[in-house]
Amino acid sequence: MVPIKNPRPDAKEFVDILMGRKAGRVPLVEYIVDDTVMKPIVTELLGRRWVQPSGDRESLEGYLDNLIEFWYRMGYDCIKFEIGMPFLENKLLAPDTAPGSGKARAWADEHKGTIGSWEDFERYPWPRVEDVDFFPLEYINNHLPDGMGLLASHGGGVFEHLSWITSLEGLCILLYDDPDLVSAVANKIGELMVGFYRNLLDFERIVALFPGDDMGFRTGTIISPDALRRYILPWHKEFAGMAHERGIPYFLHSCGNVELIMEDLIYDVGIDGKHSFEDAIMPAEEFQARYGDRIAVLGGVDLNILGAGSPDDVRRRTRELIEVCGGKGRYAVGSGNSIPSYVPVENYIAMVDEAISCGG
Repeated sequence: MVPIKNPRPDAKEFVDILMGRKAGRVPLVEYIVDDTVMKPIVTELLGRRWVQPSGDRESLEGYLDNLIEFWYRMGYDCIKFEIGMPFLENKLLAPDTAPGSGKARAWADEHKGTIGSWEDFERYPWPRVEDVDFFPLEYINNHLPDGMGLLASHGGGVFEHLSWITSLEGLCILLYDDPDLVSAVANKIGELMVGFYRNLLDFERIVALFPGDDMGFRTGTIISPDALRRYILPWHKEFAGMAHERGIPYFLHSCGNVELIMEDLIYDVGIDGKHSFEDAIMPAEEFQARYGDRIAVLGGVDLNILGAGSPDDVRRRTRELIEVCGGKGRYAVGSGNSIPSYVPVENYIAMVDEAISCGG
């Protein structure tokens, strides 16, 4: 089945299904597909030459052309793409050990941030929205095949950038020692993102804002729910309001256990769908049973299955989700998180192929 020879994407129908305005097929959705997985599909199955961006517009356009063709021919109604402002953050780097990946992996330094005091805050080199190069999104917006839409966002959410700028350890200390500084950093990030989203929402092919902001871990939220309500969720409410004013939904990707703030996300923030599920925390079926009458459920094929299972395991789990969650509606099938470099290409293809075969 994949890659599809003559796709018929329908981004409007995709949104209508997730918003509960239409029943029928179970569409595909994905948050990120790593280049290590995408490259062999582009070169071996689509027969295209891989182009690696090297700092010039020509190579970037070649890369984006492959990106568009990949999402189109793999059966998606929308392409998910994000760029972000260059916040100064301490990162730890190590080689990516996934087969075929020549990239480095980056982790946030959890112990030392770039802001730990008011003096750091005053001299911090805050980026400007005016300096953001929106060209990749402009190019995608102007070159999408008929029927396709754009799911877009800022790369990294307010909480993520807050915890990266201050470091997680530093944030926990500041929440106790200097909550006003936490508020100042979070508000500066949020204000900059408001300006970013004003620009982003001008693109006519955007059909939903779909940001990521990982606020949880295996058993709970990373910081207290009350702290998230005070410093972070008001900004998501602002972004959701901007999307709704534009007439499009606001889908949120957040990893970990965020059960203690789900009602806040639904009733106060106003999210229209939730992405990122881990079976060990709460399988997508259970989440849908609790919240599926109010918001859409996106994804759900656990990364443990995608990364370590067989193609048959992946097909079996994909089919279960389509039958259970798809049968209730307001559901799109895909990974529980994303498609990182360590997911075998054959497993990713098995998920997509099964989704197209069973999801209609």
